[in-house]
Amino acid sequence: MGISRDSMHKRRATGGKKKAWRKKRKYELGRQPANTKLDTTQKTVRRIRVRGGNVKWRALRLNTGNFSWGSEAVTRKTRILDVVYNASNNELVRTQTLVKSAVIQVDAAPFKQWYLTHYGVEIGKKKKAASKKDESEQEGEASAVDAKFSNHVERKRKSRQVDRKIDPHVEEQFSSGRLLACISSRPGQCGRADGYILEGKELEFYTKKIQKKKGKGAAGGA
Repeated sequence: MGISRDSMHKRRATGGKKKAWRKKRKYELGRQPANTKLDTTQKTVRRIRVRGGNVKWRALRLNTGNFSWGSEAVTRKTRILDVVYNASNNELVRTQTLVKSAVIQVDAAPFKQWYLTHYGVEIGKKKKAASKKDESEQEGEASAVDAKFSNHVERKRKSRQVDRKIDPHVEEQFSSGRLLACISSRPGQCGRADGYILEGKELEFYTKKIQKKKGKGAAGGA
């Protein structure tokens, strides 16, 4: 028996059983779920021929995606590092499954680099006492920030400083090198894991949920 999305087998609203008065139809078929996994080493996408000769792309393993930073109106391709929360099922977090609306952690480096070139400001600097190695790295970064630019570029950056605002919760995340993001595409249908960086009330909401889940895990372990 194939997977079917019909309602023939379901009971009536009153609770009575329905007689199957016809066979299954092609337009009611369903397929096995993609269960797209986060894989750091490789990307696997399958081409599927569907009804009407159309094509779907079934992602089986993914590790990158295009993520949009809404308040700055910028999008960058970045690595997906971890799956941290899923409202529908905790099992999808444990198995590192990428689905639509999953909350994930992405690499902050591409956005940090863009911010530096656009505003001339380095965000997410660690303020702790650093070792010699860290000091040499910081010197290199400082030289990148202090590098001389043309007057035109300097004027543009200065004008951008007027409207420059960044969510303090987002800025905190830059120091760890990981940003919380949400997947808005459907990896099992289009073969991509694209989404947006969480900000504002939405970021606060999911941060609380993740902290609550961690607290429960710690209590269960004890």
